[in-house]
Amino acid sequence: MATVAGAVAAGAAAGAVLPGGTAAAQAGEREFRADPGRGPRRRPNVLVILGDDLGWADLGSYGSPHIRTPHLDRLARQGVRFTHAYSAAAVCSPTRFALYTGRYPGRLRGGLEEPIARPDKLVGIPPEHPTLASLLKGAGYATAMFGKWHCGFLPWYSPLKSGWDVFFGNLSGAVDYYSKVSGAGVDLYEGEVPVESLDYYTDTIADRAAEFVRRDHGRPWLLNLNFTTPHWPWEAPGDRDVSAMITARVRAGDPRALWHDDGGSLETYRKMVESLDSAVGRVLHALRVTGQEKDTIVLFSSDNGGERWSHQWPLSGQKAGLNEGGIRVPNILRWPAAIRPGQVSHIPVVTHDWTATLLEAAGVKPAGTHPLDGHSLVPYLLKEARPPARDLFWRTRQERALRRGDWKYLRTAAGTEKLHDLAADPREQADLARRDPRLLADLRASWEAVDRTLLAYPS
Repeated sequence: MATVAGAVAAGAAAGAVLPGGTAAAQAGEREFRADPGRGPRRRPNVLVILGDDLGWADLGSYGSPHIRTPHLDRLARQGVRFTHAYSAAAVCSPTRFALYTGRYPGRLRGGLEEPIARPDKLVGIPPEHPTLASLLKGAGYATAMFGKWHCGFLPWYSPLKSGWDVFFGNLSGAVDYYSKVSGAGVDLYEGEVPVESLDYYTDTIADRAAEFVRRDHGRPWLLNLNFTTPHWPWEAPGDRDVSAMITARVRAGDPRALWHDDGGSLETYRKMVESLDSAVGRVLHALRVTGQEKDTIVLFSSDNGGERWSHQWPLSGQKAGLNEGGIRVPNILRWPAAIRPGQVSHIPVVTHDWTATLLEAAGVKPAGTHPLDGHSLVPYLLKEARPPARDLFWRTRQERALRRGDWKYLRTAAGTEKLHDLAADPREQADLARRDPRLLADLRASWEAVDRTLLAYPS
C-alpha cells in the first residue's frame, strides 16, 4: 500500500491536481523536516484561531476553486500545512472540549452533547478542570478569548471560570452576525456581563484580538480567537436586511430561524470565508508590526468539517458525520523561531494533539490528575523524531470511527461496518471490510477499548 506522502509527491511530480491544494501550490512546498538548530529563544506566545464549520478545502491553499484566502495562504507558506489534520469531533462543542482540556470529549459529561444547545449545570467544562488556559496562566501567561465559547452557559460555566483572564464573545453555538441574537436572546458578553454590538461579528472580534496583540505585554500570552464564520446564518458583510429578517424570526419564536434553511448561496459563502481571511490578516498584521511574529505560535484550524456550501473534494460527508468530510479540517502551524517556512506534512494529527503540543512548547506540564489523550508533536516538529504512533478515535451517538496509519474503520448510523484505505481512497468509496476481516476486527476492538474508558451517552 502506497503511503500518503508518496502518493502526493508522485502526483505533484506529474502535475496533477491533488487533495489538499493545487499541484502548483504543492510543488512549492517541501516535505516537512524539523530543524533542530533553529530552536526558540524564549517561551512563545500562542495564538489559536478557529474557523467554524470551515470545510477542508475551503481555502485556496487547500484547493478551493473560487474562494480567495490570501492571508491564510500566506500563513501556510510561512509555516507548515497539514493535509491529514482532524477535529476531535464532527460538531462544535465536543471539539472545543478536546482543545481546551487536551482530552477526549467523552471524558466529561458536557462533551457528550452534540452540541451544547441549552443552559444546564451538567453540560460544560467544570471550572475546577484544568484547561490549556488555566495551565498556561498558572505558568505566568496572560490569557484571552474572543469569539465563540460553546462550552457551557452562565452561571455555571464561562471562559473566565476556566482560566481566561479576558473574554468578549458569545456563549452559544450560533448568533446572528449583526444583532447577536441566539435562540435565547442577545448572546454577547464582555466577561460575564451582557453587552450590545451591532457591527459585523467577524470584524468585531478580529479588531478586539488585534488590539490585544498590540498591548504592551510584559509576559507571554495565550489568545484564543474563535470565529463563528462561516457557520450559519448565511450573512456576508453588509447583509443587514438578511440579518433583520432572521432576527425578527428568532424574536417571533421560530426555532429554525438561525439555521437559515431557506437562505445562503455559494456567493454568500465565498464572501463569508473571504471576510474570515481578511479578519485573520488584520490580527497577523498586528503581530508583525509589534515585532511579536517570530516568537508567536500561530495555529489555525476548524472545529469540524464543512456544511452545505463547503468545498470538500475529494472527501465525502460533512459536519455531524464521521466520514472524512465531517472531521478532516485545514490545519496551519507557523512558528518562525523554531520551524522553517514553506513545508507540508501528511501525518495524521487531531485537535487534542495540539493541546499537548502547545503546553510542551510553552514548557508547561499537564495536570497529573487529568492525563491528556493528545500526543505532543514537539519532538516531531523540533527534534526530527518520528511522529507519534497511535490510533485516532471518534464517536457520535450514531457512528464510530478509528484511524490507524492509512486505515480507517467506520461504523455508520445504519450499523454497517466499513474499512477504507485513505491513501488510495480518501473519498471512502471502496469498502474493504470483506477483503480484510481480521484488520476490521482488530480496529473494532481498539475502538471498543477506548470507548470503555469514556462516559456513556445519556439515554
